[in-house]
Amino acid sequence: MSAPGGGPGGPGTLDHLVYATPDLDRTVAEIAELTGIRPVRGGSHPGRGTRNELLGLGGGGYLEIIGPDPEQSAPQRPRWFGIDALTGPRLVTWAVRVTGIADRVAAARARGHDPGAPVAMSRRTPDGTRLTWQLTPPGAGAGITPFLLDWGTTPHPSGAGLPVLPLVSLTATHPDPPAAQAELAALGVRWPGEPVAVGPAGITAVVAGRHGRVAFGRGAVAL
Repeated sequence: MSAPGGGPGGPGTLDHLVYATPDLDRTVAEIAELTGIRPVRGGSHPGRGTRNELLGLGGGGYLEIIGPDPEQSAPQRPRWFGIDALTGPRLVTWAVRVTGIADRVAAARARGHDPGAPVAMSRRTPDGTRLTWQLTPPGAGAGITPFLLDWGTTPHPSGAGLPVLPLVSLTATHPDPPAAQAELAALGVRWPGEPVAVGPAGITAVVAGRHGRVAFGRGAVAL
């Protein structure tokens, strides 16, 4: 399975998966050992207290591993993705790539779901390139509803020669799948994996590593 397509901003266009952790260096080392492929440095998010490392998923999508940035002061607000409350790494959410994010937000509100006002973000890559984008505030991983992300004119990170762990499958569970699907529909997107099943809210991604398949969910495990 490659990252779902449909064109930027189209239904179910997976931009990236978010694997949040309270200890980025430790988690990156664990991923490298499990998969045989080491993530590459993304950059820091000024004022947010986080930094990330990245792996490609194929098909234009990528995996973001994100955690506290020790080189930044503690942010005034809680870090996104529930990072401050995590006791271990977890695949917390996913992002949908869109164009015209303000219009997408307005359309979602008209359908009864408010994804939040778009927020401007930026970071610098290791070579000094400044990336800018807008996104709707991500939740803390309490459900399967994605956040929206508009890269504007910034080159997409997946085009930067990331090492690739091909995405094999993407599954989700939710206590009320019809309610989850209704929120997705309000955003104008579809869940890009297998049908949502009944269970505790969460998502699981299986990738093909050099040593075999690895599942990312509540932690990462070799299959």
